[in-house]
Amino acid sequence: MKIADGIHRIGDDPTVNAYLVAAAGEVTIIDAAMPGFYGDIPKELAAMGRSIEDVRAVVLTHGHSDHLGFAERVRTERKVPVWIHEVDAGLARAETDPNNPMGKIRLAPLLGFLWLALRNGGLKRPVVKVVSTYGDGATLDVPGSPQVTLVPGHTPGSAALSLPSVDALFVGDAFATYSVTDGRHGPRIAPFTADREQALDSLTRIADSPAGVVLPGHGQPWMQGMAEAVRQVQASEPGGARLEEPKAGAGAK
Repeated sequence: MKIADGIHRIGDDPTVNAYLVAAAGEVTIIDAAMPGFYGDIPKELAAMGRSIEDVRAVVLTHGHSDHLGFAERVRTERKVPVWIHEVDAGLARAETDPNNPMGKIRLAPLLGFLWLALRNGGLKRPVVKVVSTYGDGATLDVPGSPQVTLVPGHTPGSAALSLPSVDALFVGDAFATYSVTDGRHGPRIAPFTADREQALDSLTRIADSPAGVVLPGHGQPWMQGMAEAVRQVQASEPGGARLEEPKAGAGAK
């Protein structure tokens, strides 16, 4: 599905997102969803006027299972490197275990997510045996030249990827516009976040992004700017008003 010029999402369902970015005739895949999504890649590439031979990299925003998906298959079959932040490399290689508090639950949305996972091989933890790593502040030498900002909280090595060439910011699960565990829509801390307070704090690192389209790992694209996304995430949290900047003179005696 076309999101914007040079950006397609693999599949029409935004419950779990993986993206294709075209630049200078080559393609970077950002996040790898679930293993079963691999079969949709050729069709989506064809819609972009590209083919699987044009894929040069898979870049992961973090090391959770529903983002690792088909990454190992692309790496082994296409000889394409898989990139992830150095702090989450152990998660991708299954050397460490994730801390996945689920948060609020409503049965119907959660069952829908689990059914999607069952149909796409997402109930078994994927492993990427060999990864290339990046650090905070890096600009990756892959199509689109993603610029990395570390946004820990969801996982210790969660990263946001800025691609000015396509006016986009890929935030992974730094926040979601759809909660797979309770069905709520709109910007909010994603389920399975290890440290909610840290995740909230990390959003200030990308709040001033000028990107016209913000692309989360779960939910529809966000087009109202990162500053508004951060405001809505803060407001959605318990005690959200306390996260806002105090008004001038507040607390004066």
